[in-house]
Amino acid sequence: MAVTPRSSSAAAGSKALGADLGLSTDDLLEMYRLVALARAVDERMWILNRAGRIPFVISGQGHEGAQVGVTWALEKGKDWIAPFYRSIATCLTFGMSPRDIMTAQYATASDPSSGGRQMPGHYGSHEHNLVSVSSPVATQLLHAVGLALAAKIKKTGQVALTIMGEGSSNQGDVHEGLNFAAIHKLPFVFIVENNGYAISVPLARQVAASSVANRAEGYGIPGVTVDGSDVLACYAAARTAVARARAGDGPSLIECKVTRLTGHSSDDQQTKYRSEEELAADRSLDPVPKFRAQLVDAGVLTPEAEDRIDAAIKDAVHDATEYAEAQPDPDTRTAMKWVYAEDWPSEGPPPWGMGEGPAAEGATPADPAGLPESVAD
Repeated sequence: MAVTPRSSSAAAGSKALGADLGLSTDDLLEMYRLVALARAVDERMWILNRAGRIPFVISGQGHEGAQVGVTWALEKGKDWIAPFYRSIATCLTFGMSPRDIMTAQYATASDPSSGGRQMPGHYGSHEHNLVSVSSPVATQLLHAVGLALAAKIKKTGQVALTIMGEGSSNQGDVHEGLNFAAIHKLPFVFIVENNGYAISVPLARQVAASSVANRAEGYGIPGVTVDGSDVLACYAAARTAVARARAGDGPSLIECKVTRLTGHSSDDQQTKYRSEEELAADRSLDPVPKFRAQLVDAGVLTPEAEDRIDAAIKDAVHDATEYAEAQPDPDTRTAMKWVYAEDWPSEGPPPWGMGEGPAAEGATPADPAGLPESVAD
């Protein structure tokens, strides 16, 4: 990204802001672009939902700073992430495009997350080492730990990271996966984006301890709590955890204290269980204006650079929307594809076929209701 020339005093400020973390001015500007882009894509999704164009939104507003900061510590194209349904900024930072995110909302045939086979929010990309989101919460931790185990066995030097909310962190899968990862010192990082609510259940009714990070002690691994609205603090914590994992020292747990600026989803009205005073206080923790102000104060984000970034974001969001609107729906004849095994050793395909036309030759004839005779009888 081209950088607008700045005064020597501004340059000194930007150096002080990023130097201790090894971040350049270009890094800081790109991190800001991703934070702002994720918010713009998210806001467009809500507009489309309210206009009846897409069926469902589960938002990442308030989580963007933590997601960009944490993901920046990983190596794209090498490491692995098992994201969760709010991971819009995570996926954008790790290589997915606004088009990729928007086609998932529209469930188009070109949707890289599932080919239109999943509800919105189930992001994933084989190309970018993003494991497809699982509908049962917390199961992605098991997937990530499995990837970490494979990386250790194969000596690839890869790190696997997974993310979830604090509500999901109470599932049994989390204990099993963390215990296994800790025992075997796997290259694994566990991120909890704690926004204080599991749908409408407040933190005090979810977690008895003072923080989720305190649980790390029970597994003999490091656990830290970080301000999730501070992009650079999240990057610093993740950089330490990733370095530890890659060095063979085992997993870490990072709790990012974020804010949820919207309802749990487009089907939730959080004003029914949250006061206006609480919501106003949460809005003051919005990471987008906070990171912007930090960069402006340091002389990194000049008016010229901000105008350039804003214009590029607007173009990208409009392009993604128009692209997704124009994409075809999945072919209904392929609805069964990738649901059942398509290679059937020592036997023929199932009598109902593979969703690509009539049942295969030699299959059991179906009754008028579409069931095989053996089932209809």
